[in-house]
Amino acid sequence: MLYKFTKSILLLLFFVVAGVAVVNGQHVYKTELKEDVGANSWRIIKKSYDQAIKEQADYFLVEMNTFGGAVNFADSIRSLLLNAEMKTVVYVNNNAASAGTLIALASDYIFMHSGASLGAASVVNQQGEIMPEKYQSYMRGLMRATAEAKGRDPKMAEAFVDPSIALPAWKEDGKILTFTASEAVKANLAKAEVKQMEEIYASLDIAAPKVQNYERTWVDSIIGLLVNPLVSGLLIMGIIGGIYFELQTPGIGFALGVALVAATLFFAPLYLQGLADHWEIALFVLGVILLALEVFVIPGFGIAGVLGIIFVLCGLAFSMLANDYFDFKVSQPGLLMNSFLIVIGAMVLSIILMVIFGKNILNTSAFKRLVLADEQRADSGYTSSVPKVNLLNKEGIARTVLRPSGKIEVDGVWYDAVALDGFIDAGENIYVEKHENYNLFVRKLSDRPAAAEVSKEA
Repeated sequence: MLYKFTKSILLLLFFVVAGVAVVNGQHVYKTELKEDVGANSWRIIKKSYDQAIKEQADYFLVEMNTFGGAVNFADSIRSLLLNAEMKTVVYVNNNAASAGTLIALASDYIFMHSGASLGAASVVNQQGEIMPEKYQSYMRGLMRATAEAKGRDPKMAEAFVDPSIALPAWKEDGKILTFTASEAVKANLAKAEVKQMEEIYASLDIAAPKVQNYERTWVDSIIGLLVNPLVSGLLIMGIIGGIYFELQTPGIGFALGVALVAATLFFAPLYLQGLADHWEIALFVLGVILLALEVFVIPGFGIAGVLGIIFVLCGLAFSMLANDYFDFKVSQPGLLMNSFLIVIGAMVLSIILMVIFGKNILNTSAFKRLVLADEQRADSGYTSSVPKVNLLNKEGIARTVLRPSGKIEVDGVWYDAVALDGFIDAGENIYVEKHENYNLFVRKLSDRPAAAEVSKEA
């Protein structure tokens, strides 16, 4: 009797301990990388990993199907996996090319779906052309270091990039190494070839796994949409169009609001993704300020206007890709030219649309309801241009703030005028000093030279 009781207690203790082990040691946190490796994929992987840490997961599993992408973001994901606080698993289903190979090598375990491939990690541009040696050398170093860190063959990892590496058992001389699933297993690079996720858990001796998937939120979806090049181009059109209408019709407010909203939607996701930096946003803002100065302060179109266009162009283009200030080697080759093409194309299209539809938009009833549309009629004392009368040395009053342009009243008639001293407050007495090309230039009456007073009295 005592023997049976003791045996029951021991069995109960065994199952309790085993159950605790299963509960505490079989938590798998799963995420996906099924797009080009870039800012958005890095953000999702980082969020997934942070959530896995929070949930105290024992395994971090990335299901991968990518043809590669930007090396700098691939390196960020690589570093995360190398320094992970839990076991990491990459399940290649169905492609892990280029940057995807680098990420896979950084994991503790690689599993490949039947028919999957891994390799071909040479650095190429947007047209698929092999880039110069400096890019390949950097990638070879990353591959070697990653393989060594996880106990894999560094020479084999380097052969994914360099066709000159001799591996007679796996590839022809002069060819870049690419593995099928079965070849990767035979080469001890992948742990197993599988057809479904349950086979991975069985291979890792994970009994009754508690699998938790990262669920993409609506914020993730919106950010992913906003960083799409097509959407970025449309937002740039909104920025340029809003700035144009605001400069053409200062004070309307609505156009400026459109530009600000478009700029926020353009820069915010890029800033969150780690692409847009403070200096790039500041460069764009400085460009807008220079354009405003050119229009409202500096007559003609000169250096300020040209620099303003250049700064706006560069601020938008640089924000769309990773760079270390003006060093773009960390970005995927060809992206710099692509980003400039997107920005220039959006600007040109904006100008064309504004030329074609600009006046019609301003005259629509819907647009007029959104802006201040008070008419300055002649019977109310307004005039659109300076009449051919002698207004030199005439005295009047500033009816609006001149900063430096604004409205003045002389002999009961309102005119557009420019303050020669840069600023005149509303209500101050003024006199007309110059009259050029239908423009009146005025100063404060208190600043009038004594010689002019004597001349007037004479």
